[in-house]
Amino acid sequence: MPTADAWILPAGELDQSSTTAAPASAATPAPAKLVRGTIDIPEPGPGEVLVAPLVGCWEGNMGHAVTRSPIDICRARGEDGVVLGNAGTVRVLRCGPDVTTVEPGQKALVFGIGTSDRWGYPIGAFAYDAPGTVGVLATRTVMPQTTLIPLPDDTRYSDAQWAAFSLRYITAWGNWHVAYPTFRVQMPEHFAPSPHVWAWGGGVSLAELDLAARHGCRSVMLASTPARLKQIETAGITPLDRTLYGDLRFDERRWSMDPEYRELYRENEKAFLAEVLQRTNGDMVQIFVDMIGGPLHRVTSKALGRQSVRTTAGWKAGMKTWTLRATDCISRQQHINTHYARYDQGVDAVAYAERTGWMPTPDPRLYTFDEVPELVDDYHNDCFDFFPCFQVNDETSAA
Repeated sequence: MPTADAWILPAGELDQSSTTAAPASAATPAPAKLVRGTIDIPEPGPGEVLVAPLVGCWEGNMGHAVTRSPIDICRARGEDGVVLGNAGTVRVLRCGPDVTTVEPGQKALVFGIGTSDRWGYPIGAFAYDAPGTVGVLATRTVMPQTTLIPLPDDTRYSDAQWAAFSLRYITAWGNWHVAYPTFRVQMPEHFAPSPHVWAWGGGVSLAELDLAARHGCRSVMLASTPARLKQIETAGITPLDRTLYGDLRFDERRWSMDPEYRELYRENEKAFLAEVLQRTNGDMVQIFVDMIGGPLHRVTSKALGRQSVRTTAGWKAGMKTWTLRATDCISRQQHINTHYARYDQGVDAVAYAERTGWMPTPDPRLYTFDEVPELVDDYHNDCFDFFPCFQVNDETSAA
């Protein structure tokens, strides 16, 4: 059987330090290092496609997989090793029987659904928690045709741009097409012709605010580095330096035990909310895109106005949040939660992007396949802008 070069996430041994004063069932595997190895490449079966990945984009779910948080995906999948990578561009090499979405020789975008419900909404993510799926961190892989969206033959955009687009921008598309109509149900255009849409987060938030601006919204995005602030401005979105307001991450334990922290947090929160009030002429934020979760939930809630929408498609810094239902009911605040998109929405997003230029700008450095471990370290040390990409094959090796 043919083989391919790959970076593999190995199953982990239990971190014994995590078992102190805790039952054995609470133990978690230690963070992982990707291991270079080879994988077997089967012939594509019915509905399957053999592809050569060209460029991949390192995604948040890949970071979660390496840190084994919130789950150990090797254990969840019952596998000794997993090849990550559910965002990228590929060259189609060979199609199995009954393939209708792509043809040999075409370039395609990876659409990251591993499993879905009967309406096409995703449940498991391809090359993450969907068992048996092999991602773009391999020089060859076999994918279901349902994970490939053909790219226009004459596309104006690079492989790296489409790689950065494939997960983050389609996630933003799916989320915006629930959040914005929800806002408009309560606040038609004659009530709020240019809603205030704010966000913190990464590439998904940037993509969604770009969409919001294209819908006539007044978009503001918070970030903490000069490079990110510049990229936000280049996208036509108002940048706001998050460091001006100190640490806005709320720690409930410190709040209850540390008066000094409590006072400092109050001052930071008050300064930020005063900024929101001034910039929105008293309306406060009408759609807040929050892909962070947990520690920013409190200040996000306070920044929302009436008939507003809090929307998310992720939980980078915490899955659990609280809500005061009476306040939300009286304020008519809506909470939107989405997870990626349906295949037809992905097709629509690709067509819209090609037509309008709604596209990402990948980070300047394109990591080589050999440099993937360095990319992982840079990601966890926050040494990137929004879209860190890596090359798997060039056109010669892809052939």
